[in-house]
Formats: sequence, C-alpha cells, structure tokens
Amino acid sequence: MAPTKLTAPQTATGYPAGAPPGMAGFQLQAPQISVQWSTGLCDCGEDVGNCCLTCWCPCITFGRIAEITDRGSTSCGTSGALYALIAAVTGCQCLYSCAYRSKLRAIYGLQESPCNDFLVHCCCESCALCQAHRELQGRGFDMALGLSLSFLG
Repeated sequence: MAPTKLTAPQTATGYPAGAPPGMAGFQLQAPQISVQWSTGLCDCGEDVGNCCLTCWCPCITFGRIAEITDRGSTSCGTSGALYALIAAVTGCQCLYSCAYRSKLRAIYGLQESPCNDFLVHCCCESCALCQAHRELQGRGFDMALGLSLSFLG
C-alpha cells in the first residue's frame, strides 16, 4: 500500500463562497497613496434628500453605510437600531460612527481630512454621515438597496 500524500489546507481568502461579483476588489487594506474624498465634508447640498434624511433620522443613513462597509456581515436595520440605541442611552453615537469612517477610509485609502475621524464625527456628525453616504454612492453602491442587491443586474 502506497503512503498517502498530505496536502496543505487551502488558505481562506476572506470572501464567502458565492460572494457577489466585484467583491474581490473590496479590501480592508489601505493603498499606499491617500486619495481625497470625492466630495467635501460640507457639500451636503449635493444630495439634499440624503441631507434631510440624515438630519431627521441619522440611524438610517448610518445603517446603510455600516452594511456596505461591513460587506454585509451586519444588516442596515441592525446597525441603525444599535446607532439609535446608543444615541438614546448615551448620546455618544459619534464614537460608534467614527469607527465606520475609519473603516471606510481604510477600504478606499481616503485621506483623514479635514481632521481626524473622531473630531469630524464629534463636531459634525450629520455632515460626516452625509459625506460617507455620498462617497459610497459615488463608488456605485445603491444606498437604498444596500450591499446585497448593489451588485445584481
């Protein structure tokens, strides 16, 4: 009887089997060169509808951003509800949302501007959420559909 040949296990890529097309380029490692945001922090007038939604119900905008930034591992509803709960209980939802700005910057190699993520969210939460929303929308995501349906079609 011939000895069996052992093979090394395959390395996981971090993408689930059957991931939507286009997910292979969706990396958490930042490129070497920093890129500017596609819109400025105070350019909320470019998307008045989202600006109004974020002003009255920021948990929806945050949920949409979180679902896409987390590559679908958390749903819009779950992230938005947690954001609303943190806001209601502590009033420090900016701590939660600034972590997602950092993730978004890491994914696309965006500059930390006009100042660090914590200060942006602490001083101008609505503007920061609107900017992240516009950034993802400008990169081809349908924010109303979220990650799961953005790659279909």
